[in-house]
Amino acid sequence: MDHVRQDEGRGWREAAEEALYGPEGFYRGPEGPAGHFRTSVHASALFADAVAALLCRVDAALGSPPELAFVDMAAGRGELVTRVLQVLPAGVAARVRACAVEKAERPADLDHRIEWRAAPPEGVTGLLFANEWLDNVPVDVVETDEDGAARLVLVDADGAETLAAGPLDEPSRRWLDAWWPLPAEPGLRAEVGLPRDTAWAAAVGCLERGLAVAADYAHAREARPPFGTLTGFRQGRETAPVPDGSCDITAHVALDACAVTPGARIVPQRAALRGLGVRAGRPPLALASQDPAAYVRALARAGEAAELTARGGLGDFGWLLEPVGLPGGDPLGALLVDVADDEEQ
Repeated sequence: MDHVRQDEGRGWREAAEEALYGPEGFYRGPEGPAGHFRTSVHASALFADAVAALLCRVDAALGSPPELAFVDMAAGRGELVTRVLQVLPAGVAARVRACAVEKAERPADLDHRIEWRAAPPEGVTGLLFANEWLDNVPVDVVETDEDGAARLVLVDADGAETLAAGPLDEPSRRWLDAWWPLPAEPGLRAEVGLPRDTAWAAAVGCLERGLAVAADYAHAREARPPFGTLTGFRQGRETAPVPDGSCDITAHVALDACAVTPGARIVPQRAALRGLGVRAGRPPLALASQDPAAYVRALARAGEAAELTARGGLGDFGWLLEPVGLPGGDPLGALLVDVADDEEQ
């Protein structure tokens, strides 16, 4: 990177906001996120099945309210909320208010029961679920200069970077001091997660009672990556982040900084999904001779479950669980139970 201090370009937050969500932005394209990368939602229907099971668990903890909200943040083309509605028990589905929150236009063939919104509804009771939303809430990037001072990274439309001449603004500096302290070593980088903290707090604040979940690439304060995580994705491949609307621009999330409620906790996706019944064990071989077709189906499901819960992959995602007015202690305690490594294989 060019370390000459000159105020050319914009901060990454402003540049990525336009590149992702502007009139010609990446997320406005007709193919949607599924055309470029594979999330847990796209990897297997088992993920949506687990979210539906979680919604039922929240419903029970709330005492089966007359209206039960399911709010799908960053809904893409509505894949998650559509599947959840399909697999819910009839008695629960009849009470569900399904809301997809997305900046793109509503898909023409979307289930008529699903509200398509630019922002989550206020004062609802139920489950708000944000799968890979926060990593696409744009953030500024900072880098330590040759004197060890943190400077805002500026970027041009072609991806070329420079460092801002002036000092970092005070809110960003305070956030870094609290959540991502940068040693005075030239070239170290961090992403300032303050916009994500603010966005998540607003989302959680929409719940009157229930549970908010953010599932995302994450890192913790004691193990922040020294050079940040900003990257791009295009057509299934990682690429250089260029804020021209041609690629996704993403960075891992400091979920620990986002936590809002006193009961907030973070668990690995593999533990959360296992707590909701997603298991990767091989079906019994006897089934292969008794019912070969059923054995093949069970084997396929086991493979999908393995992908969703794999170490070094989707299983390493963090789930930030934020209970809001949930009675009766900890009705979601099973999500905190991990399994032994030998069970995973």
